[in-house]
Amino acid sequence: MLKAYADNWALISGASTGIGAEFARKLAARGMHLVLTARRRELLEQLAAELHTAHGTKCEIVVLDLADPESPRQLLETIEQRGITIELLVNNAGFGQIGEIADADVDRMMEMIRLNIGALTELTYRLLPGMIERGHGAIINVSSVAAFQPVAYMATYAASKAYVLHFSEALWVEAREKGVTVMALCPGTTRTDFFNVAGANGWLAKRRAHSPSQVVRTALKALEKKRQYVIPGWRNYLLALLVRIVNRRTVVRESMKYFRPSRKKVKHEKEPSRDIVSTSDVPH
Repeated sequence: MLKAYADNWALISGASTGIGAEFARKLAARGMHLVLTARRRELLEQLAAELHTAHGTKCEIVVLDLADPESPRQLLETIEQRGITIELLVNNAGFGQIGEIADADVDRMMEMIRLNIGALTELTYRLLPGMIERGHGAIINVSSVAAFQPVAYMATYAASKAYVLHFSEALWVEAREKGVTVMALCPGTTRTDFFNVAGANGWLAKRRAHSPSQVVRTALKALEKKRQYVIPGWRNYLLALLVRIVNRRTVVRESMKYFRPSRKKVKHEKEPSRDIVSTSDVPH
């Protein structure tokens, strides 16, 4: 799978915070050097300084918005120019959007597809052949427990993560006999900025959730076992199994509870206000 962690290079997208930053910390502790990419330079520089101080890690920073169709190619060209060979790719960059059909920002949805699916696919396909030729290497594609079911009010996000899961599993079976592992990581609710970015400010505060450290630790253990996918947490694993057994109509109708907007009557207003509320956990 991996030639070795120590003194090899990992590329982590969406590395500035959350799960991406935690991958950086865990991999640096194992002796890897890192290419960190995200949109926010200041956060990347802070992380790089932290890792260099703690572990002597070499960090290359590439500031890009991978939702731009030209960015994946630019990223890989920059890496090649710096003489770096990627042993481990962590496709973590992505976001979600919550809302009703009438309020959908179509441009934002298309941006989500370009990032969650397009950039991940291009980086995978451009780096995977080199790994196969060398006979070692690994790719972790961050999916979600939402990949196992449709989620009302998050239709595009859940569908994009289903793509990541199926894409990764198919490549896993093709690449595994050639010394390369492609694995989908499917976390459930995780303590990151995901829900605030998605439009559910404060939603996470009253929910049970894993820490990014727990998620990444589980992912790296599963990668060493050459798993095609992993779901951190028994509760999330059982949920993923349950939705495969239950009638699909029931599953998608039940998903409406996750982010169903409430309609509260406001004095002197003819139209109800809309606040996001939830009665159930949803995935990262």
